[in-house]
Order: sequence, then structure tokens, then C-alpha cells
Amino acid sequence: MHYSVVIAGGGPAGLSCAKVLAENGIDVLLLERKPQIGPKVCAGGITWSGLINKIPGHLEEKRFPVQHIYTRRQHATITEQEPIIATVNRVKLGQHMAAIAIEAGAEIQTSCQIRKISKNSLEYTDKKSGEERTITFDYLVGADGSTSLVRRFLGLPTEHIGIGINYQIPRYVNTMEWHLQSKHFANGYGWVFPHATTVSIGAYADQRAISAKQLKKGLLRWAAGHDYDLRRHKPRAEFINFDYRGYEFDNIFLAGDAAGFASGLTGEGIYPAIITGEHVGKCIAKINMDMQQMRRLIRMQKLHARLVTLTGKSKFLSEVMAESVTFGLRYKLLNFRKLEMAH
Repeated sequence: MHYSVVIAGGGPAGLSCAKVLAENGIDVLLLERKPQIGPKVCAGGITWSGLINKIPGHLEEKRFPVQHIYTRRQHATITEQEPIIATVNRVKLGQHMAAIAIEAGAEIQTSCQIRKISKNSLEYTDKKSGEERTITFDYLVGADGSTSLVRRFLGLPTEHIGIGINYQIPRYVNTMEWHLQSKHFANGYGWVFPHATTVSIGAYADQRAISAKQLKKGLLRWAAGHDYDLRRHKPRAEFINFDYRGYEFDNIFLAGDAAGFASGLTGEGIYPAIITGEHVGKCIAKINMDMQQMRRLIRMQKLHARLVTLTGKSKFLSEVMAESVTFGLRYKLLNFRKLEMAH
């Protein structure tokens, strides 16, 4: 069977791309490895600047006009009139985006494991039936996450990787917190992201600065000191690719984490995924578009990657950066939104 466009991956990048293509009358097939669209190891936070025009309000779980940032020496409270960050449920977000893409005319198949890729065709296994299938395409979009098979087919290395560890526990919490403490999280941070009936407790860092094993130990140690006993709960972990090396390669495109568009500094990935998925869809559909948003996103991605590389060189640099940024936020010398990928 032949499709104009095949998309590998049913996350926000792939779904937003499928929607744009289908809306413009292009036949598109999206293949998702998991049996359900939506599940993802993720704290579920989206900065308000990146959220407001992209995610319907009914998908928000909680809004936060106040952010608490802690370092070894300081506590900064940032307050704004509009929410700074909102949390969303990734399954609900994925299901909503899939419904819109299908309504526009996209075809979505789940439980599909891609086995082999060539320039104009791919082979995959339908895990529900066990059937092996081959399809051809004019364009292929790799939106298959940080361990992207499409990226590997293109021969692109992935050297700059972040580690995210998340515990989703049943507990009501009302404050959103960021903890910048190098003894626990190296050049990353620990987080407390409240959801409707649960709270996400986790940590993120550059794997060049700390191993996954040490990051988990640091998170458990930190959590125990903050009245969160995580030992009874099961952690989930995910790699976060921030090694951006381009997104267009002849008739093959990359979007979202597969392209390395996530923030190396914060791990923020939902907003870049949606923006780049839409952009790739418009490129293939040959729609005239404003490149300003994409250029801004690439500029911020590269800035964040440079900053995390710098702070990863030593704990001293990491602490100096954490204290300096927190001081700037605390005394309004620095705007929190300046750190966002949507800035």
C-alpha cells in the first residue's frame, strides 16, 4: 500500500503533523508502537506561553500563577497575573489530538512496530495480528521520540541526552516547585508538579553530568527529606534528546524529540513537539508559513543546550548558575518567561 506521508510516532509531534497534512487533503498514515495513543513518561507541565494557543482549556489539570524555586541558599517565589505553567494529563492530551487528526482525515494505527526503513518504504509488524506489512511513501516523518528509529536510519548521532525520572503518586498538592540542588541533581533539578488527584515527583539532568542510577538515588534522598516516601511507588524513566542537528533530509523529516528539539536545560518537550510537528506538516503540504516562530524555537533550543553543557562541566558552575538565576528571578532582574522554549 502507498501513502503520500507516513508518520512514525503518535506523540504530540506526530499527531500535530498528521492533523495539518490531513486538513490539506494529503493522505497520511500514522504508526504508533504502543497499543494506546497518549501514555508517556512526563511531568506534564507546559509553560503558559506555549500552551495558550495550542491546548484546549479543558485538558488542563491545574494552573499555576505562582512558582517556587529552591536552591541550597535561596527560595524565590515568582508570581504573575496569568498562569506561568499548567499541568496536563498526557493520555487525555494524546487522545484529544488523535481525535482531531482522525476527524481531519488522518489514518492512525496502534501496536505497530517498525522493523526496517528504506528511502521510500518501510516494513512493520502489526502486533495485534502478528502480520508483517510493507508500505511505500513519498515522505516519511520521524516523530518517534528520543530513541528514534528514523533518526538512526538517517545516521544522525544522539550524543546530548537528558534523563527524566518520574513518580506519579496519589496525593493532593497545591504548589509547584523546582529544586536546583547539585548534590542531588547535578546540573538538573527536582520537581513537584501537582495534577488533579496526583502529584508528579521527579528529577531531570544531563546524563553527561550524572548517571541515571545516581540521579535516582539523589531523587529518593531528596524526596525523603521533603516528606515524600517514593520507595513504595514505581518510577518511570525516559531519555530526552536535545541533540538538534536539523529536521529536513530530502524526503525524510524529523520532529519533536526525534529531532532533538527538547530543552536540554529543563527537558521541556511538549510545546516544541507540537510546533515542529505542525511546521513539518506545512513544509510537506507546501503551505506558505511564517518562519519566525521556528527560528526562535531553534535559537532557544541551541541556547539551552549550550547552557546545560556549560553547567555540566562542574558542580561549582552548576551551583553558580542556579544561584544566579534564582537571585535574578527573586529580585525581578530576570523574567521567568525568558527561560521558556516559547519565548
